[in-house]
Amino acid sequence: MTDRGPTVSDAAGDYLKAIWALSRDGPATTNAIAARLGFSPASVSGMLARLSEAGLVRHVRYRGATLTDAGRREALRLMRRHRLVETFMIERLGYGWDEVHDEAEAIEHAVSDRFAERLATLLGDPSHDPHGDPIPTADGRVPDTPDLPLAGLATGAALRVARLLSQDAEILGHLASLGIEPGATIRVVRREPAGELLHVEVEGRTAAISRDLAARVRGSAVP
Repeated sequence: MTDRGPTVSDAAGDYLKAIWALSRDGPATTNAIAARLGFSPASVSGMLARLSEAGLVRHVRYRGATLTDAGRREALRLMRRHRLVETFMIERLGYGWDEVHDEAEAIEHAVSDRFAERLATLLGDPSHDPHGDPIPTADGRVPDTPDLPLAGLATGAALRVARLLSQDAEILGHLASLGIEPGATIRVVRREPAGELLHVEVEGRTAAISRDLAARVRGSAVP
């Protein structure tokens, strides 16, 4: 990645990151992008048209959007900056891991690639941020990250947490209060009959979490 300023607007960059995150299993729909960014579907459609004209997005009406190679490079470039900034704020400035997202969102658009690479060197070139999210490399590769969802585990099975799929401060704070964070081991004690609530044991403590929250907790199986 070269040392240059942002090649797209802040808003366009946020769209590219959202599409990258939402299109892992297929095109990102207009409604899904709208829900993630807090915009109306009409506004999203207008931006997708502009991003398509700029060669950053492939958008097929009623089917969704995916990134072009250029769009993917820009999305990963911004995510690298964002996750390096979050790591710096938590490890060096004493921020809580549920406090950093909004600050990093603003800073990622303001710093240069040169600054980002110096920050990476200062931090020891981390492969993942404190939330467990992979930090894209300078050449656009995404480090492997265990992705087994806690919600899919059978009763008695255990998971070593690698990542939490949320940037919501309230959700992160709640999970942290239960001891659910990267590195923790969680065992499913039992499920409610309807399957909407999981009773788990976390580092010797018991807790109950919803199926939706459990789907956000990702990691690898523990024997």
